[in-house]
Amino acid sequence: MRKILFLCLLAGISMAQTPKPYGATPSADQLKWHKMEYYAFVHFGPNSFTDKEWGDGTEKEEVFNPTQLDCRQWARVAKAAGMKGIIITAKHHDGFALYPSKYSTHTVRESKWKDGKGDVLKELSAACKEYGLKMGIYISPWDRNHPTYGTLEYNQVYVNMLKEITTQYGDLFEVWFDGANGEGPNGKKQVYDFPLFNKTVKTYQPHALIFSDAGPDIRWVGNERGFAGETCWSTINGAQLFPAYDKPKHLNVGDANGTHWIPAECDVSIRPGWFYHKNEDDKVKTPEALMDIWNKSVGRGANLLLNLPVDGRGLVHENDEKSLVEFKKMRDEYFKKNLLTKGTFTKTVGENSVDIKMNKAHNFNCLVVQEDIRYGQRVSDFAVQVKENNEWKTVATATTIGNKRIVYFPRTNSKEVRVAIQGTLAKPLIANVELYDTPAN
Repeated sequence: MRKILFLCLLAGISMAQTPKPYGATPSADQLKWHKMEYYAFVHFGPNSFTDKEWGDGTEKEEVFNPTQLDCRQWARVAKAAGMKGIIITAKHHDGFALYPSKYSTHTVRESKWKDGKGDVLKELSAACKEYGLKMGIYISPWDRNHPTYGTLEYNQVYVNMLKEITTQYGDLFEVWFDGANGEGPNGKKQVYDFPLFNKTVKTYQPHALIFSDAGPDIRWVGNERGFAGETCWSTINGAQLFPAYDKPKHLNVGDANGTHWIPAECDVSIRPGWFYHKNEDDKVKTPEALMDIWNKSVGRGANLLLNLPVDGRGLVHENDEKSLVEFKKMRDEYFKKNLLTKGTFTKTVGENSVDIKMNKAHNFNCLVVQEDIRYGQRVSDFAVQVKENNEWKTVATATTIGNKRIVYFPRTNSKEVRVAIQGTLAKPLIANVELYDTPAN
């Protein structure tokens, strides 16, 4: 009840009223996805043993032979890092499947691992359930091994594999597609039937969100650095999109008044490569670099998909784990004390501002603000202002808010702070404001 009252007061509406949605709005499953914010990508397969980024499909199945594979370790690390799920590369471009598919002869079944009786997806599913994580799957449409690739028959082969992974491993929160489309073993390229692929996913996993350059549920952010646009709309004109969409700047920003709610997901690897390479053991992103990515992904209304390249043992490397844990400690330190807790402030809601007066003056340098995106994304420009000598002073400006916006500014001391909405598409509905004094400066 307190939460409902808080939302209504901030939005400047009475509890008896329900706001009218504006423009494209998120589905119930998209709202759950927004709340996840941060989860792992795991790239693992023959490339983890051959030192390649893109396998060519001719790798012998016997090269896949992890000596200590432990999906529980992956899940433990992800949980300790504050992640909410794991998306696994069930099949990369080389065509090697991490489960014993009936529709391929290039799988774990043909490997030496567990004498061909292993199933990485089954083990990961159990580990995710044990650690309270959600599970997602990436299965590359490109297949450099399958003999039918480049023919109409392959689309049905791929659909059959989709059916296997969407019916055998429990609930999936996301199915991840990309537009990679090179030549197969016969030298031909494939004409993908994405409408059929999407329909298959929704038939067997109706609550799973589909990621691709074209959505339909989540879009690529347009780069692999993990940075959403300074302006980042969760709405975009979906009819313009297609797999391998060639306008990354458009994907990065989205469209104000976009026709579809297709929010951005920021994919980036903790190392330079996506698969494990021993010579990158000393090139793991630092906690500080990861914090910068956090502020420019989650802090701009997108979700962060951080890749962990599992090594040839079948484990998340110690260096990666160390950086992840330190990054979690850093986030906890930054956001450990919200100055705006119950009883510490009063607020006044105007047509285009939220004025907050604290019980006493505090040092602070970071404001977190969220829209009530159930009713659409509305704010296009806003300022953070503080009261000094009875005058309002602007300390930071920003554009879109969406699910969450994190704004930093020079440390200041004041009792009063204002979120001044300067540009809107419709009446702003601010759901939450938090204030922190972080170690940032």
